[in-house]
Amino acid sequence: MLQYNRRDFLKAAGLAAASAAMPGSLQAAAAEQSRPNILWILSEDISPDLGCYGTPAVQTPNLDELARQGVRFTSAFTTGPVCSASRSAMITGMYQTSIGAHNHRSHRDDGYTLPEPVTLITEHFRRAGYFTANVKTAAPGFRGSGKTDFNFKFQNPFDAADWNKRKEGQPFFAQLSISMTHRGGHWKGLREKLDNPVDPARVKLPPYYPDHPVARDDWATYLNSIQVMDGYVGKIVKRLDDEQTADNTVVIFIGDHGRCHVRGKQWLYDGGIHIPLIIRWPKKLQEHQVCDHLVSAIDISATILKIAGIEPPQYMEGKVFLESDAKGRWKPVEKRDFIIAARDRCDETVDRIRCVRNHRYKYIRNFMPERPYTQTNAYKERSYPMLNLMKELHAQGKLTPVQALFMAPRKPDEELYDIQADPYEINNLAGSAEHVRTIRKMRKILDNWIETTGDMGRFPEQESSITPRDRERIRQQRKARRADG
Repeated sequence: MLQYNRRDFLKAAGLAAASAAMPGSLQAAAAEQSRPNILWILSEDISPDLGCYGTPAVQTPNLDELARQGVRFTSAFTTGPVCSASRSAMITGMYQTSIGAHNHRSHRDDGYTLPEPVTLITEHFRRAGYFTANVKTAAPGFRGSGKTDFNFKFQNPFDAADWNKRKEGQPFFAQLSISMTHRGGHWKGLREKLDNPVDPARVKLPPYYPDHPVARDDWATYLNSIQVMDGYVGKIVKRLDDEQTADNTVVIFIGDHGRCHVRGKQWLYDGGIHIPLIIRWPKKLQEHQVCDHLVSAIDISATILKIAGIEPPQYMEGKVFLESDAKGRWKPVEKRDFIIAARDRCDETVDRIRCVRNHRYKYIRNFMPERPYTQTNAYKERSYPMLNLMKELHAQGKLTPVQALFMAPRKPDEELYDIQADPYEINNLAGSAEHVRTIRKMRKILDNWIETTGDMGRFPEQESSITPRDRERIRQQRKARRADG
């Protein structure tokens, strides 16, 4: 539960804002000399499927160079496998389940606000004298989407749509969302727009997908969207160079959650929660670093506040994973032994799933195991050619046992995977006598997290928080289940 002392919160916020109270000339000097700009680039629906992460066939020269100039994190995870829940968590530094933002596209019409004292990180930046921007006019030839997608109401979360509106010498925090990697109509014809399109014959499909032309073509199209997005990143970096702000700007590249594919987005397998994370900070972060520390996406918020000289508030659940030394150089530090992620209602598909993951094991608890993986979901049935292919092949008995796992009529109550030995999370060890101690440990971690964070997914969702479209689709699903007995 959120049981924080508001006086402590306001005291922390006051300390963060102290620099903003300096005389004008001193404030400008401090901002220019010691407070970095922060540019947070969010690419939608993307796993670490980049060249610098070793993905075959795809070419991402701009992101590869960004990684070479900074730190590439290999064990970063979002707290939710769908955009609105994960973005609500990232912008507050809180688990979406702690603040009532866990159901996808909820609270659009009911006026729901964040529980006190939680607020957006942009408010902390403003109090410290930063200019905040949700960038649309990103660079010549590219516009940011301006996406927020929060599961709560908040007035004026950003100051403007571009950091060029700030005062002279004023540092900025900017969020820039890229929608190209989100599945949609703009994926049509991507191959023709690229000089170096991905060859479907060269892609490496996970073993839980059928090796079929439809599957290969769909995967290649996803990688092509990443190549287009990489070109956008190149334009953004060039703008920083042209404006001569690159040396004093921390660039963070991250995904909002995993890839938009079967067993990816909306699920707690690594395909849904494992994300790329690259940070470049010239002369402050050592180049050519690869870091395997466990990082949760909510840790980004706490960390960039710290970088800006703002002490993260005590209520915040994110952890600072970069620390400075006496010489002002920053380095990664590991603050987590495990990460937690949660999936709740997505569109009209009601479910509740939680997972605990460390470097070795992933534990998943399905609170509604009687509901299959392939519950009705209009978005997926309309947009996922791989899903419809797998349903067809399953009906014909042509899927392998591994591929047929996702077609099961119900989910296991619990799942346990040895990530090191089984990176695709295929062999469920939950019933293994050899792993009894491990699963007991993971159960205890999850139970403790549910209690200490006040996981709101324990309680039924109020109908008023659901959009009319999803409400009607949920009713139709209930009616169909009753008809099936």
